[in-house]
Amino acid sequence: MNPLQTFRIALRALQRNKMRSFLTTLGIMIGVAAVIAMVAIGEGAKKRVEDAFSSMGTSLLIVMPGSSQSGGARGGFGSQPTLTWDDLHAIQTELSAVKYAAAVLRTNAQLLADDQNWATTVYGTSGEYFEIRSWRAASGTLLTSSDVEGGAKVVVMGATVVDKLFGPGADPIGRTIRIRNIPFQVVGVLEKKGQSPMGQDYDDAVYIPQTTFASKIQGGLQKYVSGTLYVSAVDAESTARAQRQIESLLRDRHHLSDRDEEDFSVRNLSEIASAQQEGTETLTTLLASIAAVSLLVGGIGIMNIMLVSVTERTREIGIRMAVGAKPRNILAQFLVEALTLSLLGGVIGVGLGILTASQLASRFGWPMLVRPDIVLIAVGFSAAVGVAFGMYPARKASQLDPIEALRFE
Repeated sequence: MNPLQTFRIALRALQRNKMRSFLTTLGIMIGVAAVIAMVAIGEGAKKRVEDAFSSMGTSLLIVMPGSSQSGGARGGFGSQPTLTWDDLHAIQTELSAVKYAAAVLRTNAQLLADDQNWATTVYGTSGEYFEIRSWRAASGTLLTSSDVEGGAKVVVMGATVVDKLFGPGADPIGRTIRIRNIPFQVVGVLEKKGQSPMGQDYDDAVYIPQTTFASKIQGGLQKYVSGTLYVSAVDAESTARAQRQIESLLRDRHHLSDRDEEDFSVRNLSEIASAQQEGTETLTTLLASIAAVSLLVGGIGIMNIMLVSVTERTREIGIRMAVGAKPRNILAQFLVEALTLSLLGGVIGVGLGILTASQLASRFGWPMLVRPDIVLIAVGFSAAVGVAFGMYPARKASQLDPIEALRFE
């Protein structure tokens, strides 16, 4: 008996009890759908974490100044200025693992434009900051080195501030706004960047040269940086090396011995992103493992139904053996039936899983990523479940005594 004929016989046997065949595949369908949906949502959550941290900057390190201390009370990192402009220059020029470094000064201020006003965050920085953040101009230009050196009164605006001051779709390039009643000319508008992992609107800010910030907005600390330093490594793999180089350089420049506590802090956002991704992957694996249990339950359902089918078709088996069917033909027929049920459930389950994942993703606003390898593994596993749980009923059918089978009532 050729395989095609065996498949046709198995298919006719399954069609005789359509409802029972459907209910048998239901367990496999639910199991595969659950695995596909959970992994797709988990991968989407992982991608969302990656996007959130990539929007902060690639290979980003944040260097914060030291902690103040008064009467035994310690103010925490950033409360005591310890980083100098010479430190920044040394980081930019002396470290092989560092690509860009920029000072970031910050304050809140009221902005005025014509008859509109808006309170937002004002940053003082340089052009390297936008390279670190992988941030491009939607229109106009970014801050240049000549702007910083000359203390120019120019401003680059975030998209949210443009909407609030000039209206949606407006072109503010060349227009004048006032920051603390000081006029600044708008030279650029940044591309929309969205929200941070903590919900901060990146686009609700404006950027001016750090020299202008120190002289016109908040006043400087002369040789000390009254803010933080943003540093970008040459590539993602060099981030940890850049962190070690920065720490070693600053300890040497600040004359700290091995016993002295550091008067600065270097935060590696790549480590935070990796930790969040590991947590997401662990949760995805847990959910997929729980979903996979339903595949085993579906396999048990297939075995139960096949055992019932063997009992119901005992006389049929006896007749087939009497006219020349060999035990391997009977074994093949029942294995094909079990395999057909499991594969059919797997294929339908893939469709249901993708549909469920897309519905959940749209409901919660998450991206959905369907991994082809997981789809193939889920279908392959469902086929393996069908063969594994169909083997016992098939062997039982193939080992029936033809005479006893013909006598069966």
